[in-house]
Amino acid sequence: MKKLLMGNEAIALGAIRAGVLVVTGYPGTPSTEILETVAKEASAPGSRASGVYVEWSVNEKAALEVAAGAAISGARALVTMKQVGLNVASDPLMSLNYLGVTGGLVLAVADDPGPISSQTEQDTRRFGLYAKIPVFDPATPEEAYTMIADAFEWSERYGRPVILRPTTRVCHSYASVELLPGLPVKTPKGFDKAGNRWVIFPSLTAKNHAVIEEDLVKMGQEFSSYPGNRLESSPPSAGMNALAPPLLGIAAGGVSVAYALEILEDLNSSQDFQLPGVKFFKTGTYPFPSDLALRFLAGLEEVLVLEELDPVIEDELARLCGIHQLRVKIRGKRSGDMPSAGENTLGAMKEKIETFLSRRIWAKISDLEDKEPSMEGPPAFTSLSPVQVRAAVLPAAPSQPPPLPVRPPVLCAGCPHRGSFLAVKEGVRKYGKGRKAVFSGDIGCYTLGNALPLDMIDTCLCMGAGITMAQGINRVERDTINFAFIGDSTFFHTGIQGIVNAVYNRSDIIIAVLDNYTTAMTGNQGGPGTGKTAGGSEGERISIRDLIAALGVRDIIRVNPFDLKSSEEAVKEILDKQGVRALIFEGPCIAGQKAACVCQVDPGKCTGCQLCVKKLGCPAISPISGETALNPGKARVVVDGTLCTGCGLCKGVCAFGAIADAPANMRGKL
Repeated sequence: MKKLLMGNEAIALGAIRAGVLVVTGYPGTPSTEILETVAKEASAPGSRASGVYVEWSVNEKAALEVAAGAAISGARALVTMKQVGLNVASDPLMSLNYLGVTGGLVLAVADDPGPISSQTEQDTRRFGLYAKIPVFDPATPEEAYTMIADAFEWSERYGRPVILRPTTRVCHSYASVELLPGLPVKTPKGFDKAGNRWVIFPSLTAKNHAVIEEDLVKMGQEFSSYPGNRLESSPPSAGMNALAPPLLGIAAGGVSVAYALEILEDLNSSQDFQLPGVKFFKTGTYPFPSDLALRFLAGLEEVLVLEELDPVIEDELARLCGIHQLRVKIRGKRSGDMPSAGENTLGAMKEKIETFLSRRIWAKISDLEDKEPSMEGPPAFTSLSPVQVRAAVLPAAPSQPPPLPVRPPVLCAGCPHRGSFLAVKEGVRKYGKGRKAVFSGDIGCYTLGNALPLDMIDTCLCMGAGITMAQGINRVERDTINFAFIGDSTFFHTGIQGIVNAVYNRSDIIIAVLDNYTTAMTGNQGGPGTGKTAGGSEGERISIRDLIAALGVRDIIRVNPFDLKSSEEAVKEILDKQGVRALIFEGPCIAGQKAACVCQVDPGKCTGCQLCVKKLGCPAISPISGETALNPGKARVVVDGTLCTGCGLCKGVCAFGAIADAPANMRGKL
C-alpha cells in the first residue's frame, strides 16, 4: 500500500515498522513532526504503535538519557531533535558510544541548510565523524522510511548509537511511500548488571576506544555494499561518442542526489544539451564507503561533488585520491565550484552541473582543433569556437520572474509577547531614571522582539543563554538595568540552571518569563508548564512561579501582558528592587485561542498620529491612503479584521480613544 507522507511522517512510520518501543525528543524545526506522528499513531486504536512510550522531554540531553536507559535495557529507542539540539545532547552521546547499547538506539537529527529556522548551519555528518558514530543520510522521504530500520539494525549489530540525518527538504517534502510489512518487534531482555559494563571508568574507555576504531573500519567496508550507496552511469546523448568511457563523475549525498538525478535525466532528454557519459556516485552513510568510492573514481578525470553544508564527501574523495595517488580533479566547495554555505536549490545545481559538463566538452573539442574528426570527440562540434560550443551545449537562460515581496517575520497579531515587550520598554523609559538598559533574549517566537518598532532583544545566543549572558553584562556594567527574556518552554529547557547561577552568585538581573502556555515556535507542543504530554494526556503541571521561588528568588510578580497599564506598574515595582527578581507575563498564544471580538478604528476620532503603528508593529494595523477628518493631510489607520484577534493592546496605546471593540462576526469586514 502506498501513502502520501511528509518526510518526517515517513521516518516516524519507518521507526514504528522497525519495532521502536520508546520515543523521546524536544521540538525543533525541522524535526518536530517525527515525534508528533509517533504520538498520534500510539494513541490510534489497533495501531502497531500501541504501547509505544512517547514523551516531550525538557531538553535534548534529558531525551537522549531517557532513551539510553531504554536502549541499555534492550528496547529499540528513538530520539528526535534538530542539529543545534545535538549540541545539548553531546555530553551523554560522546560517553554513550564508549558504553554501547543492547537495544537499537537511533538519533534522528534534522539539519537545516539555509538556515531556514535555526541559529546555525552545522553539519551533523561532521559531528558523527567527530563522535565516531555512524550516520545515515537519506536522500528522499522514501529512503528515509526504509533507512531508519537499517539504522536500528546497524545499531544493534554493533551495539552503538546511530544517527539518522535528514535535512529540511527531506523532512518537509512529500512523497508517495510504499508501506512495507512490519518487522518483528523484539522483546527487551531488561537491564543486565553483569560485568559492570555500564559504568564509564577510564579503563573501560581505553579498552572500548580501540574497539570503536576497529568497528569504524568494518562499517566502512560494509557500507560499500549497502543499498543506500550505489554507482550509476548516465549514457551520452545521441551524437556523442557512445563507446568512450565516462571521464566525468558526479558524487552527491542527501537531497542533492534527488536533484542531480532529475537534472541529468532532463539533460539527457534535452535537444539543447549534448550530454557526455557520466558516472554517478550516491552516498548516504558514514563511515565513508571507501571501496565503492574507489570503484567510482577509477578512470575519471574530474568529479563534481554536490552536498549541503560541509564538504564531507569532497574531503573523503580527495583523501582517497591522495592515499592511492589518483590524478582526479575533485571539484566542489573547496575548489569554489559549489557555494560554501546555504542550501542547494534545483535551479542553482542545474547551472553548476551544466557548467561542469560543458567545460569537459569544450576541453575535448579544443584538443581536436587542427585534427581530423574522429570518434574521440563529438564531430558535430569540431568546427565551433569555445563560445559557440557553450552556446550549443547550454540552453538559453530562462527569463527571471519578478522578485517576491520581502516579508520579514513578525510577531502574530494578538501575540502576548508584544504586550510584554511594550510594557518593559515603556516602564524602563518612564521609571528607569535614565539608566542604560540591556535586554538579553533567547530562542523562541519572542526573538522577533528585536525587530522595529519594538527593538527589545539585544542578545540571542542559544537556548537558556539570555539569563546567563545578562549576568555577565551585569558584572561589567554594574549600573546597567539587565532584563533577561525567556519563554516558558525555554525556561524548562535550560533556563533553570541560569537562575540557580544568578541566585547563588548574587546577580542583579530581572528575569522576564514570557509564558504563553505552549511551545509556540515549533507548532504548539505541550511542556511541563502546560501539563499536556506528547500523547495529549494530562501530566503534572509545574508552576513556573513556585519553581522560581524555590530557587531563592524573593521578588516575583505575575501580570497579564494584555493589560498594559498594570504591566507597566509591575515593571516600575520590579525596577525598584535589587538582586535577582522576576516578572512572569502570562497570556495565551493566539494560535490556541478564539477571538471574542476584533478591534476597529473610528475614522471620526483617528488623528493620523499613527502611534499605534509606531509602537506596536502589529501586522493587523496599518495606515491607508485617505485623510483623517480631524487632521487633514494625515493618513488614517485601519485594523485588518482578518488578522485582528481583539487583544486590545492598540486600545491602550491610542491616546484619543479612536480604537474600540467590534463584534467577532465583523471579522474580515473592517
